[in-house]
Amino acid sequence: MAARPKFFTTNKRGENYELKAELNSEYRDKRKDGVKKVIANMTVGKDVSGLFPDVLKNMQTDDLELKKLVYLYLMNYAKSQPELVILAVNTFVKDTDDSNPLIRALAIRTMGCLRVEKIIDYLTEPLRKCLKDENPYVRKTAALCVAKLHDLNPALAIDNGFIEIVQEMVSDTNPMVVSNAVIALSEIHEASDTKDIFVINDTTLQKLLHALNECTEWGQIAILSALSEYRPSDVKEAEHICERVLPRLQHANASVVLSAIKVLMIYMRTARDQTFQKNLVRKMAPPLVTLLSSPAPEVQYVALRNINLILQKRPDVLNNEMRVFFCRYNDPPYVKLEKLEILMRLCSEKNVEQLLSELKEYASEVDVDFVKKSVRAIGRCAIKIEGASERCINVLLDLINTGINYVVQEAVVVIKDIFRKYPHQYEGIIPTLCENIEAIDEPEARGSLIWMIGEYAERIGNADELLEHFFDNFREENVQVQLQIITATVKLFLKKPSENQEIVQKVLQTSTSQSDSPDIRDRAYIYWRLLSTDPQAAKAVVLTEKPPIKGEGEELKGRLLDELIENIGTIASVYHKPPETFIGGKKYSADEVNKRPLE
Repeated sequence: MAARPKFFTTNKRGENYELKAELNSEYRDKRKDGVKKVIANMTVGKDVSGLFPDVLKNMQTDDLELKKLVYLYLMNYAKSQPELVILAVNTFVKDTDDSNPLIRALAIRTMGCLRVEKIIDYLTEPLRKCLKDENPYVRKTAALCVAKLHDLNPALAIDNGFIEIVQEMVSDTNPMVVSNAVIALSEIHEASDTKDIFVINDTTLQKLLHALNECTEWGQIAILSALSEYRPSDVKEAEHICERVLPRLQHANASVVLSAIKVLMIYMRTARDQTFQKNLVRKMAPPLVTLLSSPAPEVQYVALRNINLILQKRPDVLNNEMRVFFCRYNDPPYVKLEKLEILMRLCSEKNVEQLLSELKEYASEVDVDFVKKSVRAIGRCAIKIEGASERCINVLLDLINTGINYVVQEAVVVIKDIFRKYPHQYEGIIPTLCENIEAIDEPEARGSLIWMIGEYAERIGNADELLEHFFDNFREENVQVQLQIITATVKLFLKKPSENQEIVQKVLQTSTSQSDSPDIRDRAYIYWRLLSTDPQAAKAVVLTEKPPIKGEGEELKGRLLDELIENIGTIASVYHKPPETFIGGKKYSADEVNKRPLE
């Protein structure tokens, strides 16, 4: 008989083998170290599910730290070993009767997190006991467990009367229990079809307002979120709730402050008294400014996005606080750009001079994107405030004189918008712009300059030469630039027909016969047919008076803005999009996806 090959044999023991030995050691310290090593391996992504029975043996212990570690392991691997989890049920039930409230709470919390249908029936009695426990810590933990049970098996939670018990817990003497009951009921209410699980009445309202002053910051957020869903019966009740919520504006936690502001913004719709509203707006300003003092730029950004929303609804909230939003040299780019948006919203005739000086400084920064946005902001100031338009033009000309390529190009684009807002007022600066014609190479800037040449061709003596210059590289130009060249040449011809017949024919001929773009060919053919059949009609179409632009900037109005105000302090207020546009709903939860059969 041939000798057995030795390639697949080894004397080396695997790591799991060593861990198994430690988990089954007769010494408690070694067993504890073994569990710690298992948790460490699990944390870094190694599969230690094969040690499930060995870890399970260490469940029955008086050592709270060891028990927590074992419970953590069980929560992670319960789904992959549902048959073995049943072996732990007796220990869970026993722990819910332990004299130590921490162990009772830990046991019921872990049972709620296991999410294994086979042990749900064993969970009901321990959960019922913990909901009625004398210790508030156990009761508040059990309240959240009801929400988890409802998510897994709604019928079981309803049939056993757990929801009614949690509804009664809103009247609990302990504020922590009240806040957790509110969290659980809100979650169940959202998931239910009937939407009648958590309805706030007068009694409940008073309990929530009383608990608001005493519970933890996360409890306060939960209660404030519940209050934001409540609709006051009259003006007096709305004002009373606002008065009770106002002290939350002084809280150190940014999320509590934003939740309080959300409630105030919503209730101001009902409390229509102008004096009362002005008083609320005045008190909202300092906490909003304080949010920006956070050392974390991420918190600042969230605050800025929410402030942006609030200003769209209540432009007078931060009227006198513009300086707070001036950009610092060490602000991250995303914070700078958001501050710029808010500065535009706060811009008024009173502060425009100060703002323009600041924007001019920003235009000398090293961040190209930020510089372009700053130059564009100067144009937005001109469009927003007519009295400041001349000052804005002078600032833009100063920036053009710096000769910095990307500054010049952005300034040209901005000046084109100002021309559209205030036609026939500032065309005297066009020669200055044309001096930089060689430096302008970006499509948007080239298109803007060509538009100005065509629009004011009758006032530019060498307009034909300038358009010839652009036409020399017609086929290499961007499509948008080509379209502008065609339109500007036709405008030139209509304004000076005797001198420019040759250039318009050349441009239209090239566009129709040599261009690959259907847009270019279509526009050229339309102009050609208009000019050849009825020049007066062409004049009426091409040289018609254009409506002045209203300005730029992302404005949210109507129902969308109201919906986003109702979501202040959530991701929706950062995205500026309603939640349903980026949250798929319960059918896309991890559990639902795992349950779905492979297609």
